[in-house]
Amino acid sequence: MSLRHHDLSARVACFLRRHPPGQRLAIGYSGGLDSTVLLHLFAGLRGEFAFHLFAVHVHHGLSPQADAWAAHCRRQCADLEVPLRVERVEVHRAGQGLEAAAREARYRVFAALDVDALALAQQRDDQAETVLLQLLRGAGMKGLAAMPEARALGSLKLLRPLLDVPREEIEAYARARGWSWVDDESNADIALRRNAARHRLMPILEDLFPGAAVTLAQAAAQFAESAALLDVLARQDGAAAIGPEGLPVTRLKELDAARARNLLRHYLELRGIPVQRERLRVALEQMLDAREDAQPRVDFGVATLRRFQGHVVLVRLKSTPKPPQDRLGGCSAGASPARRRCYSTSLFQVNPPAVDARTWHWRGEAELDLGAAGTLYFSAAVGRGVRLPARAMVRLRAGGEKLRPEALRPARTLKNLLREAAVPPWLRECLPLIYLEGRLAWAAEIGADAAFQVGPEEAGWLISWRRPE
Repeated sequence: MSLRHHDLSARVACFLRRHPPGQRLAIGYSGGLDSTVLLHLFAGLRGEFAFHLFAVHVHHGLSPQADAWAAHCRRQCADLEVPLRVERVEVHRAGQGLEAAAREARYRVFAALDVDALALAQQRDDQAETVLLQLLRGAGMKGLAAMPEARALGSLKLLRPLLDVPREEIEAYARARGWSWVDDESNADIALRRNAARHRLMPILEDLFPGAAVTLAQAAAQFAESAALLDVLARQDGAAAIGPEGLPVTRLKELDAARARNLLRHYLELRGIPVQRERLRVALEQMLDAREDAQPRVDFGVATLRRFQGHVVLVRLKSTPKPPQDRLGGCSAGASPARRRCYSTSLFQVNPPAVDARTWHWRGEAELDLGAAGTLYFSAAVGRGVRLPARAMVRLRAGGEKLRPEALRPARTLKNLLREAAVPPWLRECLPLIYLEGRLAWAAEIGADAAFQVGPEEAGWLISWRRPE
């Protein structure tokens, strides 16, 4: 054990040679045992690797000891001459557990750091607990792969140099050197699932299967390899198929069930939607088996999977608070204000406003910002475009509108025009419309009413709509 203690700094040095941290390296420093050891190790390696070391402490404000922990971190960093940044956050549970909400708040801080790399102090026992919890949650292969030793986090590199070191060794290393750390009292709260796994499940497993923590941690690496191979297969299966229109249903039908599920999983995960196996099975069945004229949809919490014109399309769903006047919140037109929602996809992103914020006024500017509904652009032209006075009103579609694109044909419902133009259903109800003296003059995705189209040599405006990014 003592030899391993002596080698811990060398092992972290080897890690940094495998994963060069760049010139600016930050450490997530809670003040607890693991991050204290990592802080001391990195402070001792600054000369060898010539990086500038910083520490960031996330102050969640959840414990009455939170201020004392931050003060402890300041003292420790001052002793080691490591600059410390303390970030206060608000933890919003929003339907999720306290652990997940706190983690989300931390990672928002981490992702915004202006550094080349960020090091976190998760160790082997954390990894084993994560695999166990993911198994019990029914996670897929990527979830079972648990925590990688290095991955991208936004523009920076996230590193976990202690991931193969057991908690027991880390504690002995710190005690042998007389280092001090803080103890979070919530770590003993077995009402939290990770603590229950640590204090109840893992001891039982170790009694029944000695070395269970080692086995689980090793399994994570095996799951990671398998997940990587599945991604390679999915990229091959979708290489010539996935496009801006979505994932072709015909391609899914060409594959056997397992490969089709794998391709659909990959399509969703590329767009930030993790899924469980059973949900994936249901989604695939509905996308493939629904009749041709149906519009199947499967909800995945923050997004909905839909089928449109032979393609599977992901439609993001965001609930938003009521916005101020002339700012957009979220709705689906026709719904009651309490149930209004907003949608977006890789092709289309729509966030229609709350009922009292559906109107804007154009006064001749080149750009009109519609907030979450995108931007309208106006450019002057001669003999082309729409005849507009110096002032016009912009609204979002409410339903029942009519437009006459051709002078020799009667007005038609905007609903039918949008359907013929192959505008997706989730976008049809959320388009910006321009009105002049109460009459519909122009509709995004369709164009101008014949009564407002300019003639030869007449001044007009060319209008384009940029959907939200």
